[in-house]
Amino acid sequence: MDPTFRDKQYILTNIIALKFGYPKKGDVVVFKSPPDPEKDYIKRVIGAPGDVVAIKDGNVYVNGGALDESKYLKPSVATYEGSFLHENVPITVPPDSYLVMGDNRGHSSDSRQWGFLPLKLIIGKSFFVYWPLDKIEIIKNPYN
Repeated sequence: MDPTFRDKQYILTNIIALKFGYPKKGDVVVFKSPPDPEKDYIKRVIGAPGDVVAIKDGNVYVNGGALDESKYLKPSVATYEGSFLHENVPITVPPDSYLVMGDNRGHSSDSRQWGFLPLKLIIGKSFFVYWPLDKIEIIKNPYN
């Protein structure tokens, strides 16, 4: 999730939050990796159930509008297709599923490769970086 998180940072994840509400676009979630359930991944929610997501010319579009990712990605970062999510091919996120992407778009194993993330694989929503001490911060949803 570089540049949002760095290697060796410790992050608190709220596992109870899902009892009171569903993840929303912009939330950072921890989940069991669909390709390898022995691994936990951390990614950002890009599309929620019913959203139509597409990649065009290096940008992400949700429900027909360009997704403003400027609060967590540099303007130079481009998002490219994968083996699941293809350039100029809109897809609709099914019920009880999400589309997630890592902030390190060039090197992220995410929904662009392996498809939708089922809700049942989500462990919780990340909300606080507590280590190292000089990097303590609250993880905010950029769309709230």
